[in-house]
Parts: sequence; C-alpha cells; structure tokens
Amino acid sequence: MKPTDRSYFYAGLAILLWSSVATAFKLGLSELDFIQLIFYASATSVVVLFIILLIQGKFKHLFHQTRNQWLYSIFLGAFNPVFYYLVLFKAYSLLPAQLAQPLNMVWPIVLTLLSVPLLGQKIGRWSIVGLFVSFAGVVFISSQGGLSGFQNTSLTGVLLALGSSVFWSLYWILNVRDSRDGVVKLFLNFLFGLLFLTVVMYFFSDFRVQPGTGLYAAIYVGIFEVGVTYVFWMKAMQLSTNNAKIGNMVFLTPFLSLIFIRFILNETLFVTTFIGLAFIVAGIFVQQLDRKRQTKDIKVR
Repeated sequence: MKPTDRSYFYAGLAILLWSSVATAFKLGLSELDFIQLIFYASATSVVVLFIILLIQGKFKHLFHQTRNQWLYSIFLGAFNPVFYYLVLFKAYSLLPAQLAQPLNMVWPIVLTLLSVPLLGQKIGRWSIVGLFVSFAGVVFISSQGGLSGFQNTSLTGVLLALGSSVFWSLYWILNVRDSRDGVVKLFLNFLFGLLFLTVVMYFFSDFRVQPGTGLYAAIYVGIFEVGVTYVFWMKAMQLSTNNAKIGNMVFLTPFLSLIFIRFILNETLFVTTFIGLAFIVAGIFVQQLDRKRQTKDIKVR
C-alpha cells in the first residue's frame, strides 16, 4: 500500500471511530453520571496511552521532562480532560446526541476568535462571515425540527456544548506551544487530569459502579476518543503529502455520527439537524478563506 493510501486508511479509521463516540457518550450517561463517565474514560486513556508509549519506545522520555514541562502538563491537564470533558459530558446529559455533537463542532470558529487576544492575530471579514453562518447553524440545530422545538431544548445544555468549544480552543492554543512529543504530553495531561478528577469524584460523585453498558461505554470512550484513535490520526498526518486534505476529512465525522445516533440510540433525526450542521461546517470553511489570504500575503512579502 502506498504511503498516500495508508494515510487515507488511517484517517478514515480515525474518523470512523470518532464518529462512534457521541453514541458511546450517551450510552455511558444512561447508567453513569457525567463525572463518573469522564473519570473512568480518563483512567482507561491513561492505561492505553501508557501502553502506546511502551510500544513506541517513548517511555524513557518521561524521565527527561524539565520542571517547567511538568508544571505545564499539570496546567494543561486541568483543561483536558477535566474542564473540557466535564462541560461536554454535562451538555450531553442535557441534550440529545444529535444536538450536542454538532454544537461542539464550532470550536474552529471559537479558536479563530480567541487567537485575536491570545496570539495577536487579526480577524478578517471572512472569519466574521463564517461566525454568523455557523451561528445560523446553531439556531437551526437548537430548533429541533421547528420553532416549537426551542421549548424542548435545554438552554443550559446548548450553552455548555458551545462552552466546551472554548475550553478545547484554549487547550489547543496552549498545547500547540508545547514542542514535546504528542503522545508523551497527552499521556501526562491525562495522568494529571486523572488526579484532579479523583478529587472531583470524591467530593461530587461516587466511585462505585456496576459492570454494564455505562462502564463498558466509558472504557470504549477512553480507548477510542483519545488513545488509539489519536495515534491513527497522527500516523495519517505523518504519511500524508497534503495535510489540508486529510484535515478536512474530519468534517465527515458529525455526519457519520448521525448514522450511529439514529441506528444505535434510535433518536429521531430532525431535518434541521442536517441543515444546521451544514451551516456550521460551511461557516468553518468560510473562515478558512482568511487563512488562505494571509498565506498569500506572506508569500508576496
């Protein structure tokens, strides 16, 4: 198999697995509270990432961290998995999966907005247009099939789903400044995040759970939301000769996710969900026009 074909294979596998996790979130929340779900999922991720470190021969890198790198991992661990997934899973507990999953997709727009104060970047007119297009998508999705659907939509859930994109964007900005190996820093983030979550579990939830769908879903999330799937995605990017094309494939995820949601969770899908999702993705592509223009300006200079 050619490197390019292998790249698409790994990317497709990662997207397929990521498409299934929204369904796993809801299955987990059917028996666990949102704190238990992220705790057991994170514990699983730590084990999986540790095994990956051993297989890849990167375990030794853990002993070569500077004091500042340890502190940075502790800091990032508070963002991911703690803040991000606690907010996201609480949103999933309040909303149907077909609402929560697409609403979380607005993070590229949020990332562009946060890059202005945090990275000193300028926001262009296309980013503003993209913001309004994506916002229209949020309105469509929240309507749950029509104007009367707004009455059945949890405003708190919508705000939490959108808020999770803020935490993810902040984590992305902070993480991109960290030049360490991707698997190493992700393992350390989740290791320290698990310590934080242990405290949260002790005070706000219960460690006792029964074996069943909820626990198995949490383990599935721990394996495929972060661990193995993350490695597949990195492998795809390494083998790719065009990272932009591979990167754009990720926008297939929410559409494929709706298939799992429909046939496993048996949620009735609304036309407005598809329309809203299309608007959100369109808004993300529109705001990327600013990046292309900035790249051209740099080349000219």
